[in-house]
Amino acid sequence: MDIRVDMRSDTVTKPSPEMRKAMYEAEVGDDVYRDDPTVNRLQDKAAEMLGKEAGLFVASGTQGNLVSVLAQAQRGDEIIVGDMCHIFNSEAGGVSVLGSVVMYPVKTDRHGILASDLIHAAVKPRDYHKPPTKLLCIENSHNNTSGQVISPQATKTMADAGREHGLRVHLDGARLFNAAVSQGIDVKELTAPVDTATFCLSKGLSCPIGSIVVGDADFIEEAGRWRKILGAGMRQVGIVAAAGLVALDSMVDRMADDHVNAKKLAEGLAELPGIALDPNEIVTNIVRFGVPAGTGDKIAAHLKEQGVYINGGDADLRMVTHYGVDSEDIDFTLLAMRNVMSEVA
Repeated sequence: MDIRVDMRSDTVTKPSPEMRKAMYEAEVGDDVYRDDPTVNRLQDKAAEMLGKEAGLFVASGTQGNLVSVLAQAQRGDEIIVGDMCHIFNSEAGGVSVLGSVVMYPVKTDRHGILASDLIHAAVKPRDYHKPPTKLLCIENSHNNTSGQVISPQATKTMADAGREHGLRVHLDGARLFNAAVSQGIDVKELTAPVDTATFCLSKGLSCPIGSIVVGDADFIEEAGRWRKILGAGMRQVGIVAAAGLVALDSMVDRMADDHVNAKKLAEGLAELPGIALDPNEIVTNIVRFGVPAGTGDKIAAHLKEQGVYINGGDADLRMVTHYGVDSEDIDFTLLAMRNVMSEVA
């Protein structure tokens, strides 16, 4: 069956007609020589929006986090991460494999926050038996806590705890604009407390490719060197950067629709037998829910037969709303889910 509703991730979005037109008409150059005018405009615009000096286009969110860490921590250094964060759980250990950087996981609460006392306790004393701690990494919105958002004040509290020990602070903001829209604030408020940040163009912003890294000019220069080391120095990248410019102008505010649809989805799912979910915990576009142990893959397979695509699992499933999923698609999904759960539960 052809896909009817695809909620495996917001990475499955398709570029808007306006993006496709902009990509076709994009003025391009060689980005390794830094003379692609379109990617230069995108990097400058992103840096301005996030309140930082400079920006860098990278191929993906994972690559953005990777160059951000490698530009701020050396071989044998340690970084503090949340035990539920994407960098620690879903990026193939890249900072350790490619940078020989040690990740020290700290318990994440249900809102994606790392408690200050845990941050203090994680920083290593000066001791040649231990790796020196250099960087604190946080995530907002937080994927594994069902898209929970962290406030500017909570971000500052974590950053202040790290800076007491001389740490720099990196924000994995793959869905940063979702976090800002959900809270009704300027995205600058979420990035003001941190030194560096990434955000994805290819998730809720609906672009086909790419992420942006922002920070001070010296950091961006070093991150660009690491991007080159990773073989990701691209040439006429303005073709895809053009979509990013359109996205930052037209796709941010519409994320509120994704949040409304996610809330509707959560409320409907919570009424079904066998599903564990508190709709009050859903504040952005990610809906995580529990199902009976051992049934997740079966549920995903049955949903696929009915035209709803999600990722499988054991007892924890996820649906993600995005550009291309509307209120009628939520109704369709809930009907399919009701049919499936009546067989499984």
